[in-house]
Amino acid sequence: MAESRSKSVPGASALKEPRKRAGTANSAPPLSAPPADGRVRAVIDRLSPVVDGGRFRAKCLAGEPLRIEAHCFSDGHDRLRVLLRWQALGAPHTEVEMQARGNDVWTAQFTPPAPGRYRCTVAAWVDPFESWRSELERRDELADIRVALAVGSALIAERARRARGSDAASLTDWAALLQQSAADFADAESLKALALDPARAALAARHADSSLATTAVLELQVDRPRAGFSSWYELFPRSAAPQAQRHGNFKDVEARLPYIAGMGFDVLYFPPIQPIGRVNRKGPNNALTSSADDVGSPWAIGSREGGHKHVLPELGSLEEFRRLIARTRESGMEIALDLAFQCAPDHPYVDAHPQWFKHRPDGSVQYAENPPKKYQDIYPFDFESADWRALWDELKSVVDHWIEQGVRIFRVDNPHTKPFAFWEWLISEVQSAHPDVIFLAEAFTRPKVMHRLAKLGFTQSYTYFTWRNTKRELTEYFTELAHGEGRHYFRPNVWPNTPDILHETLQSGMRAVFAARLILAATLSANYGIYGPTFELMESAAREPGSEEYRDSEKYQLRHWSLDRPDSLRSLIARMNRARHEHPALQSDGSLRFCAVDNEQLIAFSKSDQAARDIILVIVNLDPHNAQSGWLELDLGALGLDPQQRFQVHDLLSEQRYQWRGARNYVMLDPRRLPAHVFRLRRHLRTEHDFDYFM
Repeated sequence: MAESRSKSVPGASALKEPRKRAGTANSAPPLSAPPADGRVRAVIDRLSPVVDGGRFRAKCLAGEPLRIEAHCFSDGHDRLRVLLRWQALGAPHTEVEMQARGNDVWTAQFTPPAPGRYRCTVAAWVDPFESWRSELERRDELADIRVALAVGSALIAERARRARGSDAASLTDWAALLQQSAADFADAESLKALALDPARAALAARHADSSLATTAVLELQVDRPRAGFSSWYELFPRSAAPQAQRHGNFKDVEARLPYIAGMGFDVLYFPPIQPIGRVNRKGPNNALTSSADDVGSPWAIGSREGGHKHVLPELGSLEEFRRLIARTRESGMEIALDLAFQCAPDHPYVDAHPQWFKHRPDGSVQYAENPPKKYQDIYPFDFESADWRALWDELKSVVDHWIEQGVRIFRVDNPHTKPFAFWEWLISEVQSAHPDVIFLAEAFTRPKVMHRLAKLGFTQSYTYFTWRNTKRELTEYFTELAHGEGRHYFRPNVWPNTPDILHETLQSGMRAVFAARLILAATLSANYGIYGPTFELMESAAREPGSEEYRDSEKYQLRHWSLDRPDSLRSLIARMNRARHEHPALQSDGSLRFCAVDNEQLIAFSKSDQAARDIILVIVNLDPHNAQSGWLELDLGALGLDPQQRFQVHDLLSEQRYQWRGARNYVMLDPRRLPAHVFRLRRHLRTEHDFDYFM
């Protein structure tokens, strides 16, 4: 949130808490609210990162430095003092001096230590002491300097009266010394040196009068590091059995953990694990009729065995689920659970709370529809029910229940079909108690709706990556994601496939297409996921021509997978995820820069982490049929490379190494071998013994 106003405070280190606001917790007055005191002269007319003028919290990560920027200025030529105070809500604050960067832009940096909500207050005021020092530096005539010292003596004495103890004594002595020296010294430079003593000036700065400060407030949602960097693997537990036709369970998933962890994934995501309704249960391939042996869709939640707080008996017990959570963590991963707020017709809620559902004129409950799609096995909640508050509370209790079992990541099904106000309330309530909880919004819908959900609090968001396939589409879309207005709140999580989406490009079944889409997803975005084992086994059969649905989809039936097939992409996925974990440049999105290549079938981009001296260059052949070549142009200055020196490019996928020189270099990729390079760029050094060395 952002707020601007004047206020009286006793000193720079005692800024008051912002006043409580009327209306909702996220309402905010204009950033440029007029001051209550006409003597206030400083202006703060822009803060960053701020989302919608402070209506929503910007997002950042615990343990990562965050830069705060404020545009601060005043009338005339007096000097400003600008401070940043940051704090976790409810905790003591820390002050940081903001630095002028030119053009009235002031910046400061801090590192939030832990997840939670934080407040940053920027205070700016005209500082008479700093203005006096600035003017004195420009004075040369002895008479002017003597007058200036008398003025400075009074300013310092004023600060001494606000100080205590040794600080007060030192400032009083300095003020008297300036007064005496102005009369006794005849050397202008000596007088200036005494007056401009930096150590004494720093002491005076600690006791500034900020009673005429203008302040602006922004609030932040600080998430744990996994919110900013994660690799997801989606798995249907019921298809995890090693034998065909047997219903899988949590123990089978536990046995598969080494396979998934071996590919380097961080998050193991399950579709709903609750009991599945029997009324209107769907058959294979979304058939309207089912047999007694059909398992139904996991998203049709609820039956006589229980509802949203229960486990499908065929999967195991709640105790076995908790054991699986622990074993998954021991494997270096954690479980994400699907959060689907909808019911099967035989869900206990339907009888216990009929007011939570819409009814047709004939008295039957309205099932879910998205014409031409019909979901006869699902009843949506009626969020306009007169009993909406009880509904909200019950749905929050569902999240609380699974948090109690150890779940800290939720993939939320179709959040765009529920009210925005509900999500803002729910996420705020949950994260107030559990700031480490992550919510991923599965909303493939209109851009403004997707962005609104992210602003409301969703930690990560699905994207349009699945439908961005050409060089131009990818370049424009990911430039927007990395550098557009949404960069402070919209964290992309990109997926080449999901149980609902088998894009036509993957229906070719070509290995080069699957490999290219994997590498693009894993390098363009710090968060990505695949739906397996369909992806590594290159499942490509659509239900019918023109459909994005899988034939024999796991959504409606059990599947058995031959994980040891020799054509599996398993080893490529493992190499790609290893590169992601070993290279900080691939663990964030803000450094993404696309590079010019004179071939429309080749796309190239770089990511860098200057602190870690890590530079990654990715080149992908978008043509799965033919080898493509071209000349690549690098901005060596932006990458921190000397254009006069050779540098090494090391392919993290093939382990090949090449030496390049200059900005323009030739590349060629044959999709029959590997459709991409993922290069680490290494600077050239020459040792004292004249050996070549790259780092």
